[in-house]
Amino acid sequence: MTSYVLTVNCPSTRGIVAAIANYLADQGCNLTDSHQFDDPLTGRFFMRVTFVSEQGATQEALTEGFGPVADSFAMDWAIHSGAAKMKVLLMVSNFGHCLNDLLYRWRIGALPIEIVGVISNHLTYQKVVVNHDIPFHHIKVTKENKPQAEAQLMAVVEDSGAELVVLARYMQILSDAICQKMSGRIINIHHSFLPSFKGANPYKQAYERGVKLIGATAHYVTADLDEGPIIEQDTVRITHAQSPEDYVSLGRDVEAQVLARAIHAHIHHRTFLNGNKTVVFPASPGSYASERMG
Repeated sequence: MTSYVLTVNCPSTRGIVAAIANYLADQGCNLTDSHQFDDPLTGRFFMRVTFVSEQGATQEALTEGFGPVADSFAMDWAIHSGAAKMKVLLMVSNFGHCLNDLLYRWRIGALPIEIVGVISNHLTYQKVVVNHDIPFHHIKVTKENKPQAEAQLMAVVEDSGAELVVLARYMQILSDAICQKMSGRIINIHHSFLPSFKGANPYKQAYERGVKLIGATAHYVTADLDEGPIIEQDTVRITHAQSPEDYVSLGRDVEAQVLARAIHAHIHHRTFLNGNKTVVFPASPGSYASERMG
């Protein structure tokens, strides 16, 4: 039996859940998991349903048939194949802990994606990427060539068919135009010391101020630098006895874990944009063990 995921985002009103359940039942489908959230502040309704087609209905037929139901509730919706792997493009600069972590998770099957390429403004990780049989694109970025560099970036995105771009510690600021064009399709990771500790060495600053928590934040990229809708966050406690090097090491670990969990939620269609925030549904009980990250 083929597994599918239905995602729904629409104005909140009565009858949505019943209409979805009735349609799937009429198509010979069996619901295996369901999550929903009604936001009284925005008036939006969010739902994620996993189901199997017991009568062999195709994704195309299910999508076409659901159209009238969706239209009656003004839904922003999609039906995804549970077997499809999302095409992901990674971007990195000179800090490779997130890149190496993602490559490892991808290699062992813990992160079921298709990595269609890696872009970097440096050559530091070219050999690592090529050794994984993944296309490596070196796009040097300077103040003078930034428009041309971003044109090259978008060409790689389009040529590779990338559905998601991950900034795995890519240290260049993307233009407003790219942020708007790729809205909801770029995920970034950074330490959670902002806005208190800015600059090239935030962990040293945190050490000097005796910070007791190190955290990381993964979010969707917007034109507002490091202020996009948050997908995932985590922290780790530290003590006065730990060194600046410990701060850096612990920070790298939590960054890698948070980024992996954010990507995992996105590729399984568990994330929904809700204004400046996100709705992130938990992993399905039946697949929790395989979806657990970090």
